[in-house]
Amino acid sequence: MAGPLRHLGDLAKAQLTRRSAQREDGQALGELEKKPLELPAGLEVEWLGVSGYRMSFEGQTLFIDPYLSRVPFGDILRRRPTLPDPAALDRFVHAPGEVAGVLVGHTHFDHAVDAPAIARRFGCNAYGSDSLVTLMGLHGLAEQAVSVEPYRTYELGPFEVSFTPSVHSKLLLGLAVPYDGDLTCEHLDALSPSAYRCGQVWGISIRVAGIRFYHQGSANLIDEAIHERGVDVFLAGVAGRSFTEDYWKRILPRLDPAVVVPTHYDNFFRPLGQRMEFVSNVQLSTLPGEIASVSSNARIAALPRADIATHA
Repeated sequence: MAGPLRHLGDLAKAQLTRRSAQREDGQALGELEKKPLELPAGLEVEWLGVSGYRMSFEGQTLFIDPYLSRVPFGDILRRRPTLPDPAALDRFVHAPGEVAGVLVGHTHFDHAVDAPAIARRFGCNAYGSDSLVTLMGLHGLAEQAVSVEPYRTYELGPFEVSFTPSVHSKLLLGLAVPYDGDLTCEHLDALSPSAYRCGQVWGISIRVAGIRFYHQGSANLIDEAIHERGVDVFLAGVAGRSFTEDYWKRILPRLDPAVVVPTHYDNFFRPLGQRMEFVSNVQLSTLPGEIASVSSNARIAALPRADIATHA
């Protein structure tokens, strides 16, 4: 019981100190954004919020865990259908040239809701778990869905992509994964936020322009499954790290990243285009010390969210 009680105490404290924590996280993010992510010429990496990214190189683009159609918290309570928002996609999704694919690390709504719409819009395939194939089928896009094989290299334009078996952090007081299991919904009108079951979780490796990225949408891992080492950029989901024992001690020596880019720390119920808020108790200000205690080589950088960078 010590673990769950500790997590309950942390959450209670976070609520009491929410205003000051938001201010501290904002200051910490500002400092991290001053350390630019140095990329090869011609390579663009745009953070779309939560764990979503757009990568473009040589006129081709990948989308990773795109989530632009923000779901209001009330929709979880009311179990309303959770579907892509065409207006949000029109406003925030762009890609120079051809889209080579959409990659999905797991099928919770804040990672997968927009994957079918983007695949349809650009006529590309979406790559991920069997649950993603089910989701794509609900949208009439089964032929554009690929259930990936672990460690297989998928050549998508200039990008070499592979998928590493992983697991989701146990956000429910360290005891369980929210909405665990496979996505089995049979109708779009029943696709509420809770119907977006997690499915198989993947870490995603991307090689492009001579460098390697590793995308981890949730802060947990299968230690022996990680074969990557000497990663140039680790796109690290940080919101659930406190629920995973020794997370940094386990993953950083394996990946040995040159740069850690934190992700999945913004409030994913708040619409894009509004002032950014932080996930409760994400503690961005402690990240540099956490990482430095494990790796003396890795530096930390942060990307501005696309909607904020565009209007800054």
